[in-house]
Amino acid sequence: MTAKAITSVQADDGSIPWEANRHADPWNHTEAAMGLGAAGEFEAARRAFDWLQATQAADGSWATSYRDGHVLDSASDANFCAYVAVGVHHHFLATGDRDFLQDLWPVVDSALEFALRLQLPTGEICWARDASGLTFPGALLTASACIHMSLSSGLALAVELGQERPNWGLARHRLGNAIRRRPQAFLRKDRYSMDWYYPVLGGAVTGAMAQARLESGWSSFVVDGFGVRCVSDRPWVTTAETCELVLTLRSIGLEREAANLFGWVQGLRTPSGAYWTGCTYPDGQTWPEEMPTWTAGVVLLASAALDGDSAMSKIMRSAAREHSEATLSADLDEA
Repeated sequence: MTAKAITSVQADDGSIPWEANRHADPWNHTEAAMGLGAAGEFEAARRAFDWLQATQAADGSWATSYRDGHVLDSASDANFCAYVAVGVHHHFLATGDRDFLQDLWPVVDSALEFALRLQLPTGEICWARDASGLTFPGALLTASACIHMSLSSGLALAVELGQERPNWGLARHRLGNAIRRRPQAFLRKDRYSMDWYYPVLGGAVTGAMAQARLESGWSSFVVDGFGVRCVSDRPWVTTAETCELVLTLRSIGLEREAANLFGWVQGLRTPSGAYWTGCTYPDGQTWPEEMPTWTAGVVLLASAALDGDSAMSKIMRSAAREHSEATLSADLDEA
């Protein structure tokens, strides 16, 4: 039923808006498509990727938002664009469809190249570019951590197709170093839970460092019996952040904690299978009054991961390791 909550909103052109009569954006559209793939709705998911292929600009980018086939916001977000690599990787792992991979490879290739044109020499990636080509100053930690995952997926796909992209390995290494070693390089948004867990979810922070990071923020962001706060200073937990933390915990082997979190948000499921964005606490009132498709998408991904589905597990493992095909020189540690 949760997958149907997504397909019921999917437009004829394959795009997946947030809700009926709302806008679509490339990142959340891809997340919803991945949810469809996790639920076995491969035809609908393929239509979603066809939309991305049809709307990609010549420079590898997409606009930030679309509605009814028209651009609403013509700026291009680096993370929104790069995330197609994770989506294509997931769909390929779920289906084994090599024709799909070969068809979508040019989309992934040009999208990652677009994002890397916004990378600074110190590793972090500026968050967006406007329609005139002006780069927006500043890098976002959550976005950069997610791009780290996207580069990992891109590298895995390159290996699968026998392509060489050593510049992606170099970029990923520099980005990981910035995330781990230079927190001051990013705009300060540490009240947001995504800045807490995304460096682990995106694979830049691993091992004991990942465990320590999650433990250090647990009391600030996790509300027992409810879920994960969107921001540390507001009495509001959200389904999507909770399910992303489920994926994060699952990726480092904390399966019991992940299952507990997933259970907490089942009270936000509606009879249609869609999920409310979140609720306030301690009263448990849903807020806002919306049921986004991307929220349903990440619920489906978290459920599949907890059930042992291999696609997300392979993506997480890919994100957390260096790739042998990337030739990295010794001076990279200075990046």
